[in-house]
Amino acid sequence: MTTSLARAVHPADGQDRVRAEALGSAAFRAEHNVRYAYAAGSMYKAVASEEMVIRMGRAGLLSYFGTGGLRAERVVSAIRRFEREIGDGPYGLNLLASHENQAKEQEQVRLFLAHRVRRVEAASFIVPTRPLVQYRISGLRRARDGSVHVPNRVMAKVSRPEVAQYFLDPPPRALVAELLAEGAVTAEEAALAERITLADDLCAEADSGGHTDQRQLVVLLPDMVRQRDAAGRAFPPAAAVRVGAAGGLGVPEAVAAAFVLGADFALTGSVNQCTAECGTSDRVKDMLQRAEVQDMTVVPAGDMLETGAKAQVLRRGLFYPARANKLYELYRRHDSLEDLDEQTADQLQRRYFRRTFDQVWQETRAYYAQANPESLALAERDPKHRMLLVFKAYFVQSIRLAMSGSEEHQVDYQINCGPALGALNSRLRGTPREDWRNRHVDEIADWLMRGAADVLTDRLARLTAMTSPGSGT
Repeated sequence: MTTSLARAVHPADGQDRVRAEALGSAAFRAEHNVRYAYAAGSMYKAVASEEMVIRMGRAGLLSYFGTGGLRAERVVSAIRRFEREIGDGPYGLNLLASHENQAKEQEQVRLFLAHRVRRVEAASFIVPTRPLVQYRISGLRRARDGSVHVPNRVMAKVSRPEVAQYFLDPPPRALVAELLAEGAVTAEEAALAERITLADDLCAEADSGGHTDQRQLVVLLPDMVRQRDAAGRAFPPAAAVRVGAAGGLGVPEAVAAAFVLGADFALTGSVNQCTAECGTSDRVKDMLQRAEVQDMTVVPAGDMLETGAKAQVLRRGLFYPARANKLYELYRRHDSLEDLDEQTADQLQRRYFRRTFDQVWQETRAYYAQANPESLALAERDPKHRMLLVFKAYFVQSIRLAMSGSEEHQVDYQINCGPALGALNSRLRGTPREDWRNRHVDEIADWLMRGAADVLTDRLARLTAMTSPGSGT
């Protein structure tokens, strides 16, 4: 039995029972001021919506707002609403790595610091960046007891050990030095940075919706727990980093398994998309409600098309997965739009984009002129990069169509989702919560965590009976 699981057991009515409120890390619950060692993760373009964050916060549960792809004014509006409706309650915002344009990431951090956002979920990072480090170390100071006061909390979602190690180590000295030289942090903050880890919480992201390496949780989580423990022997502050589990957590048995494997907390995503609070369209929720565990597939990730990174999406009833794969293969094989054969070019323009390449390019060009002039300049010189940006427009369009609920263009919806939702749907079928309108994020959290406690109570009782004297084992 893991230490966290052992602490969750207490005698009641003559029988040992596992309590949902005691599963996982007590430090996680105390630091985030939450009832459960549980969080609802962020999802792009406010799919993890304001309503979701507020409902979770009012229930004493942690949730992260999906800031990716939103304009600064929308994010500020959300923060002000959280301040009014949750106050000091638990909530955080997504800090999404921007591999193509770090200025966007810097804008996010500048905004978070200006508005005293105290929790971020760092997602899609491959290496630490200057904006991430600036957020982490801003406000560091010596406490009266000699410890380091860290006001800005970072939860990092990772699926690779080399990336996990960055978050178990202190912020890179070279980046800290650059920030100090620019006056972005103080001398005290820079000095104290060597005494803390880059993250407080590290989430082992397994076979999840959206960006995924399709790691198996039973392999990834124990390995990351072991990595944390080893890091703690070399750098003691790393021993306090909590390692959580994400990916595939759609039913109580899966959550129970995560805690048995050593998780300090559980983080859910896909199951929260099919709820009344989710920020996507009703049409998407209707589709998600019918999804089975086998209805997901892996496709190229549109925002990282040139790298071959993968994302997991809903497949059932959609052309989007096949079209995403075709665009990636065309990008790999061709050097420009002009290099495409006539039939292929016609198919893309009529069926995928529903407008000409020139029209797509003019819209794309206008966007990149403001958002990323360097990428635009490269596209003007390099026909292959221009083709890449045009192809990426299809992926952006597919998200917008799903968010708007366009009936005419339903086959092109991009719906990031993992098989956990299929498992949840199967369990709720025939109950009042089969309809997503009767599903609420805080109630899903309660059902998963209390159900996990019941599962563990039952399994522990069976194991105890099997190994007790006279059991015949």
